[in-house]
Formats: sequence, C-alpha cells, structure tokens
Amino acid sequence: MISMTGYAYREKAGNDFSVTMEIKGYNSRHLDIYVNLPPFLSMLEMKIREIAASVCGRGKIEIFVRIREHNVPVNISVNKNAAKAYYDAITNLANDLNLEEKPRLHTLLGMDGVLDIEKNRDEDLYWQTIEPVLRDTLNQFYAEREREGGHTKKDILSNLERILLSIQKIVNFAPLIENNIKENIKSRFAELLGNQVDENRILAETAALLLKYTISEEISRLGSHLNEFITETEKNPRPGKKLDFLCQEINREINTIGSKSAIIEVSSEVVKMKEALENIREQLRNVE
Repeated sequence: MISMTGYAYREKAGNDFSVTMEIKGYNSRHLDIYVNLPPFLSMLEMKIREIAASVCGRGKIEIFVRIREHNVPVNISVNKNAAKAYYDAITNLANDLNLEEKPRLHTLLGMDGVLDIEKNRDEDLYWQTIEPVLRDTLNQFYAEREREGGHTKKDILSNLERILLSIQKIVNFAPLIENNIKENIKSRFAELLGNQVDENRILAETAALLLKYTISEEISRLGSHLNEFITETEKNPRPGKKLDFLCQEINREINTIGSKSAIIEVSSEVVKMKEALENIREQLRNVE
C-alpha cells in the first residue's frame, strides 16, 4: 500500500552548474503532475512528466527543478545602432539644457537593448545531469510514500479487525433475535386469543418475520466484502479506488443490519462498525 503524501529532496553540484530537485506529494483523485523548471529548460518538462508518471499512479505531484550556473559560456554582442541612438539623444538633451556633459560608455552599456547577452546552453548536457538526480529523488519519494503507506495499512487493518469482531458478536446474537420475535408473537396472540394459541400459527408468523428481519444474507455479503478488501490490500499495489468502492458496499450492508435489528446489543455493534469504517475511509483518502 502506497501513500499519496510524501517528500524528497536531492542536489548535485557540477563544474558548470548544480541541480536541486524537490518533490512533494498530496492526495488527489487522479494523477496530476506539476513541473517547475527554469524557462530555458522548459523543453525538458515532458520527459520529466513521463518519468514521474512511471513511478506515481495517483496523487498531486509537484516537482521543482532549480539550476545554479557557475561557468556557462556566454556570447555578448553590441547593438551599435541602439548605442548611437542613445548617445545622440543624451547629447541633444545636454545641449538643450546648456550642460557640458557627454554620455559615458558605462552609461550607454547599461541602456536597454545595447548589450545582447546569450548563454550557450546544451540541452542534452543539462539532461544528462538532471535525469539521474530526478530518478534518485523519485526513488526516495516512492520509498517515503511506501513507508507512510505501511503505517496507513496497519491502521486500516486494525479498524477492519474491529468490524470483524462486531460481526462475530452480531452472529452470536442471532438466536436472541429469533427468540425475541417468537416471544413477541406469542405475547400478541395471547393478548388476543388467551389460552387458545395455535402453536403452528405462531411458528408460521415467526418464520414470516424472520424472513423479513433476518440479517444472515447481509452478514454473508459483509463477510465477502471484507475478505475481498483484505485480498486487495495484500495483492494490489495501488488499491485505493477499489477499496473506496468496497467501503461503499460495506457501509450499505452495515446500514441494512442496523435498520433490520431492534436488539440494542446489535445496534451498539452497528455503531462501532460505522465508526471503524469511517476511520478506514478517512485513511483511504491518502492511498494510491
């Protein structure tokens, strides 16, 4: 079982640049990958998405890639026309203001559009460094989610045991349910007919009510759903969606048992089961 929340951080320093990788995970109904890259590496986003999707099955994944450049070749060109235009404009302004001042070179170089600076970046070279850092960080991220998922699974199975224990107690109350129905029918017949009670009629009425209020089918289906639930947690590496569906079915059977039974002990166990099931559903919101 894998949790959808997790965190991982890695960094690698090189001669020309260093890479910092940070991955955060949150719960989500679907797989939603967000990649934050420096603008000059935007062409690598699809590659990063594909690798992340191969590791993560569900959840909101945020991947932050930060680059710190140390020694990157740079091409610098001068726009002479722009520099001359700035020079002429500043000189004319100085003449109009009767100032004996000429624009200095460092002033012109600071004007917008005079210097064109272009860094020579090799996409493949960056990717050769980024990819192993990405995979290493994703491995750490997966291990963290797996560790958290183990704790979640333990808690879910603990609540499942509470439901199974309540089911066993309810099964033990089955004779009491049948006896209560029979005694109630006897009492009503006695009030109406006195000593002229037809035992066969009582048995027939009892059978009819048992057919209406029996919970054996619900208990059977509930047990089947719980067994399937356990199987999914053991064999399915990403059982979140299937377990959520099974919780709906389990909840339906528990509600039916509660509505059919008038025994206070059974009602008490139904409340316990619903509480345990709600805890399970809360945990499942964070399971892939």
